[in-house]
Parts: sequence; structure tokens; C-alpha cells
Amino acid sequence: MKTSKLFLLFLLIFTISSCSYDSESDLIEVSTDPVDPNILVNYTDDVLPIMQSACIGCHSSPPVNGAPFALVNFSQVDQRASSILNRMSLQSGAPGAMPPSGRLPQSTIDKIQQWIADGQLEN
Repeated sequence: MKTSKLFLLFLLIFTISSCSYDSESDLIEVSTDPVDPNILVNYTDDVLPIMQSACIGCHSSPPVNGAPFALVNFSQVDQRASSILNRMSLQSGAPGAMPPSGRLPQSTIDKIQQWIADGQLEN
């Protein structure tokens, strides 16, 4: 009985410790190319791939995993652009930080910020 409890305890500790990983680059595959201020950032070419890789897993239609709204099309993302940028800019682990799997690379956040500054163009 004691051996089985120790085995279960070891298994639990192993499982919990194997579920965490600190490398954000391995969690989310998003381009880390710097934003060129001379090229306008648009939704279709630049923002949509970010949304598809980092947001739509929960913010689908219908939303899952407790997400309060969908982010699957231009109008939904356009409407919440500033809020999205604020949530992405929070440090990992902070309340409300998105995506919950870990903070996106700064160059990706900069791309969203540039899209907003460029007027949130669709194409």
C-alpha cells in the first residue's frame, strides 16, 4: 500500500513538472520578423496568421475554453484591436494575459501595434 502511494505521488509530480515549459518560441509559431515601418501592415497578410496561430484555438466560433468572444474574422478583430494588443502585451502569468500558453514574441506584438497605427487595414 505504501509503495503504491509513493508510486502515485511520483507519477503526479512527474506529470505536473512535465506539463510546463518556459520557451515561448516552442509554444507558438509566429513570425519574428521585425516590422518595417515603411510597409503598411494589413489584416489579411499580417494579422490573420497571428490570430489563426495564437487566438482562434479558444476564440473560435463559437468560442471555447472560456473565451468570451470569437476572433475569426476581420470585423471581430478590428472591433477589439486595442484590447487584443493590451492583453498580448501583458507578461506571461499576469491576470488576463493572452494567449494563456505564453507571451508572444515582441516582434509579433509590434506587428499588431503597427497594424493599429496604420489604420487597421483589411487588405
